[in-house]
This record gives sequence, structure tokens and C-alpha cells, in this order.
Amino acid sequence: MISHLKARLVATAVTLLIVLDPGASDAQVAPVPAPAMRVDAVETQMAHISVQTAGKGAPVILIPGLSSPRAVWAGVVPALAKSHRVYIVQVNGFGGDDPRANLAPGILDGIVADLHTLVIGSKLGTPAVVGHSMGGLVALMLAKAHSADVGKLMIVDSLPYIGEIFAPGATVAALEPQAKAMRGGMAAAYGQPANPVVTGAMAARMALKPTSRTTVAGWMAKADARVSAQAMYEDMTTDLRPAMASIAAPITLVYPWNVAGPTKPVADALYRKAYASAPHMTYVDIGDAAHFVMLDQPAAFQAALDDFLQR
Repeated sequence: MISHLKARLVATAVTLLIVLDPGASDAQVAPVPAPAMRVDAVETQMAHISVQTAGKGAPVILIPGLSSPRAVWAGVVPALAKSHRVYIVQVNGFGGDDPRANLAPGILDGIVADLHTLVIGSKLGTPAVVGHSMGGLVALMLAKAHSADVGKLMIVDSLPYIGEIFAPGATVAALEPQAKAMRGGMAAAYGQPANPVVTGAMAARMALKPTSRTTVAGWMAKADARVSAQAMYEDMTTDLRPAMASIAAPITLVYPWNVAGPTKPVADALYRKAYASAPHMTYVDIGDAAHFVMLDQPAAFQAALDDFLQR
């Protein structure tokens, strides 16, 4: 059963083993349109991210994962915006955006710095922060580096150290050569035509519904391979396990399971072990879902998000 979990999380970590050039991607994969997000006309552009806003009320920051655009949150923004000021992040280089500063190393630290600037500059106080996958790791990094920037965290299917999935007990130093090789292979795909069979197979590991898979494959197609490669490398070589005990912000962890694997007992054991040292944890499992739980089970995910914000 653990092999199913490893396959899914490895696919998550490398989302773009074969990535498309944005100019050629539309002819290869036709993504299912995500629900429209009603956002303000002004978009804040920063070195590592851009931010759109919607609604009024208590602030919530939404951070997507590796190779994902802000559209991953399209299903929840309309409801959130009724009672919250929603800050919807997109990493530069994803969603077809200009990579800007993300062609250099230090992407994750740069995202954290931009988020800190956003919180301080917009006087957000202590917002709720929601991060999926790599975005979850970034949210934890923000809480570690700038504890006053975070009121509470929702982490969606993310681990403090993904290396544990590749090789249990492995240190960052031991995993670094593999991460470096994977980075090189991913970056080399920049500008090359897509193999829809490969991207479709990868999407199938990260979503269960056919429409979800098509949407994810389309998002993969629009991401800059160079940015995805470096971000993946930094994700694989970041170990926040020693910092978990010092993160004071309450953490709600949302994680999926399904009958094909990981089953609920396997998923429960993995995630509870990974976050065992965090002082303020709430665990929310959502069944019949894969990595993109918000696409596979939108109603259950919306309910979990609502509960998190009300807690």
C-alpha cells in the first residue's frame, strides 16, 4: 500500500518530468475550464509571485502548489469572498506567466519574502494562510521565518520533508544528488513539445476524476519547466521537521485517501507521524480523493476550509 502513496507523492514532487513550452501547449492538452474567479482589476506583481484579490473581510492567503496556477483555488474563492478578503497567489512562471526572478535559485525563499512584504505592506495583521503541496511547504516556511505574519495555517497534502517518501530516513545531503539529477532532466524539457501520454499519466496519479485529470494536465502544460525544475529541487532539499515544534500557529492538515491507495490507515499513519511534533494540530482526511483534493471532492474541501476559517 505504501507503494501507491510513494508513486503519488513522487509524482507530486516532480509534476513536470516532461513539461511543455507555453506557446505550444494549447495544441497538446485542452484543460477543462475552472470556475471563474471574481477578482479585483488590479494585480500586484512581485519578483517571485503575483497576487489577485477578491472580496472584503478577514484576510486569507491562498498559495498553489508546484506548477499550479491560482486557478486551483477557483472553486473556493467565490464563497470565501463573501466574508473574506482573499489574496490569491500565483508563482511567476506558472500559469503561463513570465518567470521574472524565478529563473534563479532561491525560489521558495523568494516566495516567502514576497509574502512577508505582502502581509506587512497591505497591513494584513495575522491572516489565515492556505497552501497546497509546495504551497503548503511555503506556508510552513513563512510561519517559521515570520511567525507574526500567520494567524493559522491550512496545509493541503504537503509534508515538512518530502524526502522521507523517496527514502525513509534519508537526509537532505543524501537526497541532493537525486534531486539535482531530476532538476536537470526537468529543465532540459523546456521548449520541447509535450508527450500527452506522459503528462496524462502524471495527472492520473494526482487526481481521480477524469475532468480533474484533464485540468491538471492542462496546468502542467502552461508551467515554465525551468521554474518547475528549480522549485522541485528546492522542495526536495528543504527539511522543516526540526522546526515543526516551534511553529506556534495552529495547523489544520487536510490530506486525501482512496481505495486504490493510499488507504485511510496508511495515510493517517504517514501524516500524523510527519506532523507529530507540531504543537497545535487538527487533522482532516478526505476520502475518494487524490493530491488535488479540491478538484476531486470540492464540496468536502469547501466544508473543511469553512471549518478551518471558523475555528
